[in-house]
Amino acid sequence: MDVNGSAAIISGGASGLGEATARELAGAGATVVIADLNEERGKALADELGGVFVKTDVSDDEQVQAAVDAAVATGKPLRVLVNSAGIGWAERTVNRNGEPHNPATYRKVIEVNLIGTFNLMRIGAAAISKTEPVDEDGQRGVVINTASVAALEGQTGQLAYSASKGGIVGMTVPAARDLAAIGVRVNTICPGIIDTPIYGFSANADDFKAKLVAPVVFPKRMGRAGEFAHLVRSLVENDYMNAEVVRFDGGIRFQPK
Repeated sequence: MDVNGSAAIISGGASGLGEATARELAGAGATVVIADLNEERGKALADELGGVFVKTDVSDDEQVQAAVDAAVATGKPLRVLVNSAGIGWAERTVNRNGEPHNPATYRKVIEVNLIGTFNLMRIGAAAISKTEPVDEDGQRGVVINTASVAALEGQTGQLAYSASKGGIVGMTVPAARDLAAIGVRVNTICPGIIDTPIYGFSANADDFKAKLVAPVVFPKRMGRAGEFAHLVRSLVENDYMNAEVVRFDGGIRFQPK
């Protein structure tokens, strides 16, 4: 599906994978709606790309609805939803002091990563369903969700994060089957170690990144946000890609720690 002349919503679009995706889709002619909590960065990026910024907590139904409404208000048909908003958390099921995992932090990660993804997918797809099909197959739009290889090989302390990302993987096939009725495809990307600002710029950041890269098979480096964005666009443009979970990780297989 060609994104030129359409609207695309990118949650978490103000930085990292989301920002790279917003740039990629805007460069292909889409009007991007950046749904993010970072108001300063989000507005600046939206202005640069000729898009729209909506301050959005994806776990909040009303705020997600506002982002979708903003996309519809651009006058361009809403065709693409990219879920890249997410948070991480590291905590053992039972820590070294014998204390159980905090249920509040577990719920928070689930609310943002899993329920947030569900919110944009369901509310956004409802808006997409009101558009005209773009081809003889009846296609109207595409959803790209972002999970993680941690969904498949979670490491020590990644209980909440892996559960949330595993839930996204688990939604892929049933969502694709549900949304086929309105001509919407659903695919999920599972990134590995991608070089984004989350890893910091401190004096020891390079040493830390080198340790992360060690299990990568080839190429022996971290992935680039632009490469992720290219994959998003490829999945959008290839009309036969549907209900797939795609690893994007340089062949890495996570070890326990």
